[in-house]
Amino acid sequence: MTECVKTHDSATLDLPYPRLAEGRFSSCAVLTDDALNADFGVRICFTQRTGGESEPPYDSLNLGDHVQDDPECVGLNRRKLFCAFGMREDAVIVPKQVHGDAIVACKNRSDYAHAVLRAQNGADGVIVSCDEVGAMLCFADCVPVIVVSPRRTFAVVHAGWRGVMARIAQSAVKRVCEMDGIGPSCLNVYIGPHIHACHFEVGEDLARRFSDEFGSHVLVDDCHVSLSAALRSGLISVGVDERRIADAGVCTVCDGGKRYFSYRASGGRCGRHAAFAVRCGNGKEGL
Repeated sequence: MTECVKTHDSATLDLPYPRLAEGRFSSCAVLTDDALNADFGVRICFTQRTGGESEPPYDSLNLGDHVQDDPECVGLNRRKLFCAFGMREDAVIVPKQVHGDAIVACKNRSDYAHAVLRAQNGADGVIVSCDEVGAMLCFADCVPVIVVSPRRTFAVVHAGWRGVMARIAQSAVKRVCEMDGIGPSCLNVYIGPHIHACHFEVGEDLARRFSDEFGSHVLVDDCHVSLSAALRSGLISVGVDERRIADAGVCTVCDGGKRYFSYRASGGRCGRHAAFAVRCGNGKEGL
């Protein structure tokens, strides 16, 4: 496995260092990395809850179809998001998330139907290495993670505490590297809005498991765990460059329902925001 990507003239093809900033596409407000899209034609985003059609408590851009929201509204919301990025609904893989560690890969456009079928059988990660196929996973406190390779393969991962403990993000990193023949230090990793340690209270036994697995620095005290610190520790342990990890720095509970959904803050009845990624055809033009 090579440590960086080389072109025919031996120049290193480096991704821009990751940076998340707010942007708006049609009615959809998101966190995105415009430089990544401009230079490599990969659009990543973490959606916010505004700009959709759903009524309270799912207002308004709810993208989850499993939360008792009106299915017609969810469909309209998804079409709004996909259209904002020039995508058809039948070209986006949206798995049935099961808080596991299964990852589905779509290597070619012809693999799409099979990848969708496998994803609907249960998966918490999607890897795409072809043009014009998107991946979307939904969240309301769990950690959204997007991994991008300079060869333009990307992974979108759902990491609840079980997924963090199962090291699903690290598994996605390893698979992307294997598929693209590169080293993990070349990758960009984006961590989206999620519940932070200030509100993620767990039992002492689980806190101890996190400490044993990732180090005592992931604990704020005996019962509050930083999922982002655990993720960051795990990613660095498999060779990801810490400078290439961008964290949105937003706690979904502290947000108070303004921009993001929070399962814990809402008492369990709310919509879902999403992590979404797609790449366009030529690798330079943005969507």
